[in-house]
Amino acid sequence: MRHSDAPRVLYIEDHDDTRELVTLVLEQRSYEVVCSSTVESGVALAGSQHFDLYLLDSWLPDGSGLDLCKQIREFDQATPIVFYSAAAYEIDRDQALLSGAQAYLVKPSQPSELCNVVTSLIESRRRCHCSTAKTA
Repeated sequence: MRHSDAPRVLYIEDHDDTRELVTLVLEQRSYEVVCSSTVESGVALAGSQHFDLYLLDSWLPDGSGLDLCKQIREFDQATPIVFYSAAAYEIDRDQALLSGAQAYLVKPSQPSELCNVVTSLIESRRRCHCSTAKTA
């Protein structure tokens, strides 16, 4: 399902069942979801396409979500990043936020909580972008 005005989410998750479920939930809310499962492919996709939000897991087969977040921030400082991870310690959350993320959700969480965070960050970013464009 491709809508030109649908918000685009890049979701990096290596667990197939979680990736399919979250993708389904977000697509039901009219998001376009592009998925991948590694740091390498995540960096390549983030660097070559436009996304309205990055949704990252903490543990990936070729590295950590923290590394991916830092690499994305090297070329994209503005697009919101949300961690959706089973790593439930406060230090995990703190490290994610220090690496450039705006939010950290521990899975499993309610689909509505995930959608609310995603929607809020994308809408906030769009409002900020629109007001900056109008004043420029």
